[in-house]
Amino acid sequence: MTTPEPVLEGAPKSPPDLAAALHDERVHHDSCRAALAAMVEGADLQVVTGEDVSASGADAEVLGYRLRSHAKALHELPDGPLFFGRLDFAHGTGGDHEGLAHHIGRLRISEHPAAPPLVVDWRAPVSRAFYQASARDPQGVAVRRRFGWAPGSRGDSADLTGLEDERLDAGGRADGGGRAGRRGPDGAGRPTGIVAREIERPRVGPMRDIAATIQPEQDELVRGELTESVCVQGAPGTGKTAVGLHRAAYLLYTHPRRVQRGGLLILGPNRTFLSYIAEVLPSLGETGVRQSTLLDEIARHPATGTDPDRTAALKHDIRMAEVLRRAVYGRVTTDRAEDLCVPDGSSRLRIAGERLTDIVAGVLAEEPPYETGRERVRSRIVRRIQEHVERRSGPRPASWTRRVERARPVSACVEALWPKARPEEVLVRLLTDQAELARAADGLLYPGEQRALLWPRPPRSPRSARWSSADLVLLDEIGGLLDHPRGYCHVVVDEAQDLSPMECRAVARRVRFGSLTVLGDLAQGTTPWAAGSWRTQMAHLGKPDATVVPLTTGFRVPAAVLSLAGRLLDLLDADVPRAESLRRDGELRVRRAGGDLLSAVVAAVRDALPHEGSIGVIAADPQVDEIREALTGAGLPVADPDGPVARVTVVPATLVKGLEYDHVVAVEPAAIAQAERRGLNRLYVVLTRAVSRLEVVHERELPWET
Repeated sequence: MTTPEPVLEGAPKSPPDLAAALHDERVHHDSCRAALAAMVEGADLQVVTGEDVSASGADAEVLGYRLRSHAKALHELPDGPLFFGRLDFAHGTGGDHEGLAHHIGRLRISEHPAAPPLVVDWRAPVSRAFYQASARDPQGVAVRRRFGWAPGSRGDSADLTGLEDERLDAGGRADGGGRAGRRGPDGAGRPTGIVAREIERPRVGPMRDIAATIQPEQDELVRGELTESVCVQGAPGTGKTAVGLHRAAYLLYTHPRRVQRGGLLILGPNRTFLSYIAEVLPSLGETGVRQSTLLDEIARHPATGTDPDRTAALKHDIRMAEVLRRAVYGRVTTDRAEDLCVPDGSSRLRIAGERLTDIVAGVLAEEPPYETGRERVRSRIVRRIQEHVERRSGPRPASWTRRVERARPVSACVEALWPKARPEEVLVRLLTDQAELARAADGLLYPGEQRALLWPRPPRSPRSARWSSADLVLLDEIGGLLDHPRGYCHVVVDEAQDLSPMECRAVARRVRFGSLTVLGDLAQGTTPWAAGSWRTQMAHLGKPDATVVPLTTGFRVPAAVLSLAGRLLDLLDADVPRAESLRRDGELRVRRAGGDLLSAVVAAVRDALPHEGSIGVIAADPQVDEIREALTGAGLPVADPDGPVARVTVVPATLVKGLEYDHVVAVEPAAIAQAERRGLNRLYVVLTRAVSRLEVVHERELPWET
């Protein structure tokens, strides 16, 4: 194999020095590769020997699980370079790392657990200086070195083709192969050299991690405290999704037992998006994290039904929370109950009806989950009987108490006062019984709204019901009223601006005692119930005091593309700060079809093929099939929806959120804008999917020119 010609970024350095530096780093990488192989082998050996460890059954099971999980994580690490940076700490600073050099990578690598690391994990405290140190605040760092690897490298040491040094102990002065970054319009350093090329590298395949290119403002969010909930208002291309995923990896590293015990959940808008981000956490050494959509997380049944737009909007309305609460707790008897008589040997124990009503009223005042309240009613009835008996005959054994709890009269009384409930039964009754709905919705929903909620054809039973996705949200709300669902220690929610108030409540129930990382952009809200304010949205999510942080520095979307999107942003009702792109390399082209839209799309794709990277053809949903047929008929490499990856992907505008392509062909913007109520917001999403080049193909007038 021929070794690529070495390249040194920054100020010139003599060829012998450059060759020597690259040689030393390649040798170090070989050592890291050997040490990693030994770590994998050692983990496998620990699994084998751990099976024979002398411990109790429970302890042995826990130990075995941890050993197997560690070995599995090492085996699942994707191939690739083992480090991307290095910190050389200055002498005379007095810090713990004075005079030391640390290579920074995606996981810790050492020749022995007690030996100094050959590579330090990017999440370790010492690595923070790699992202935060500057000439103004060097944090003890003399030189920060970044490594350039051949595109697509699987980790061969020969693929290390360049390095870039930045001296921080001399005021950022370029010296010995380093240079200070250019300054952006806002005073922030604009990525240059290796960092710029990594950010601008063509997007092929799934989303990749950004551990090598995290910027200071992103790093602050990634390393936030576990107990803090944060909302990131991220303009297009600011890396909000990557920040959320790297924050998840950081929390797993920093608080492993607590997070693993409580669980960590990643919620994405759809399965296409989840497939796109699926490899990010494994590439950072974290496997086994649950990644799901909210619908998959809450679904008690398949979503086989559909709702009219007005009905769906009503079901997602925050008023439905109170309607459902009334429907559930309206089953409880608050009028005077019948007396309860329980046989006890030759005697009969009696509780007056007014006493039973008092018990129910007391439990209702405590506002417990419905099932908890039901059991409290039972236990308080039994305690009242027990107190009566013990005043007469002395203490009763536990067996007597259990017998009374299971006594048929007691169970019948509890069922009459506080009936058992199932979410499906409650919702079917509510949506099919006009009188029941009127009672629960009194003062909340207008009569016309109530009629819109009623099912036109009631199912024969809850088992035969065809549930819509909005129904599943309501079933989850009812389930939360009956009993609290399993909670998570931390939940990352992407595209959170599109969640309805009722969907937010479903998320909130799963993080009652945990924390949230909420990611989104109000300008990209496309659902009928999209959020207009992060403060309101965070209140629905149960974290009203969460910090809202804007990300406005764009690294993905070129300035020319962002400028065009900005013209559309002026037409949107979205109170968001404008983004400033640090990239000046992109291309923007507007092509008028001239009467043959499909031919113009084919021509645009042909023009894009000579360029490196992925090509996304994005159109209004009804146009997708004919565009795919036209491109396939022209012999272009178009990906089949269920087939292997290809250079060209035709994507419906409704599914493109969160995705990115090197070259985007946006087809007929007017059709996208007019396809739905928030079509202009959808078009804003479409225009900002381009990483390098955007070509707009149209016949009709462009929305931003009207």
